[in-house]
Amino acid sequence: MKYNNLGIAGIKVSEISLGSWLTFGNQLDTEGVKKTMRVAYKHGINFFDNAEAYANGLSESLMGMAIKEYRREDLVISTKIFWGGKGPNDLGVSRKHLLEGIWNSLKRLQLDYVDLIFCHRPDPTTPIEETVFAMDYIIRNGLALYWGTSEWSAEQLEKAYIIADKRNLIAPTMEQPQYNMFMRKKVEKEFAPLYEKYGLGLTTYSPLASGLLTGKYNEGIPEDSRLAKFEGLREDLEKGGLLSQENIEKVKRLTKIANDLGATMAQLAIAWILKNPHVSAVITGASKPEQVEENVKAIEIKEKLTDDVMQEIENILNS
Repeated sequence: MKYNNLGIAGIKVSEISLGSWLTFGNQLDTEGVKKTMRVAYKHGINFFDNAEAYANGLSESLMGMAIKEYRREDLVISTKIFWGGKGPNDLGVSRKHLLEGIWNSLKRLQLDYVDLIFCHRPDPTTPIEETVFAMDYIIRNGLALYWGTSEWSAEQLEKAYIIADKRNLIAPTMEQPQYNMFMRKKVEKEFAPLYEKYGLGLTTYSPLASGLLTGKYNEGIPEDSRLAKFEGLREDLEKGGLLSQENIEKVKRLTKIANDLGATMAQLAIAWILKNPHVSAVITGASKPEQVEENVKAIEIKEKLTDDVMQEIENILNS
């Protein structure tokens, strides 16, 4: 396992992370979470990603019970604040909700602090200046060590950096965007000026495009798949045009490359992301320990992705 700096920050995160979205609390109970995290930790994963919204807080509670087995210093724990409940102040990244959100998350996680805290989405109803001030307060008071954003635009991030510099506040360290073979524009183009200018780090999610890049939808949608179980995921894929026959044909061609490398399609998709030097960590999901084992093997496949293989992949994606 390789450990990368989070952008220019000193903290080091495993290049593959275990995330809890859709699994902890939905598919995994307490014992399932513990078993999955044990396998992840055994393979060198130190970064575990969560959010207040996942399973309505249950995901954090389950992780909180599981991480008691480990030395706190050996873990990098994150949470994300935006969707906290149904009340008028339980939504967004206002000062009120950010503070109440992190306090509640820490209770569920049974921690004194998280390593990383993210604004889970941009909030059009709250001035960015208020958000930056609130995050500065959270960091300075030791509730979190670094703060960042998720699915913010480059323009919004630029504003946050300018405000932080002007007001002598702690600036964001990282962004958590969706990034995979079919979702590339934000990471590769929109954020490009921010990496060198501000040292922005990335912890990317959805490396398999909700399962599309596993190849399991090549012949239709299996009844036991996530797209069958979580209707919203399928709607999002269809609405965004990702679940198109054109993309499925591309996955079929990419699968041949994976086979030639002795890899699964999922391992190839994760390895391809690991090749991007701006990505500090790829957040992966797993509904059973065996999936963690499979995902970690992508590290070996990364070494097989020569310039020629990467160009072959690019040709398919651009066809």
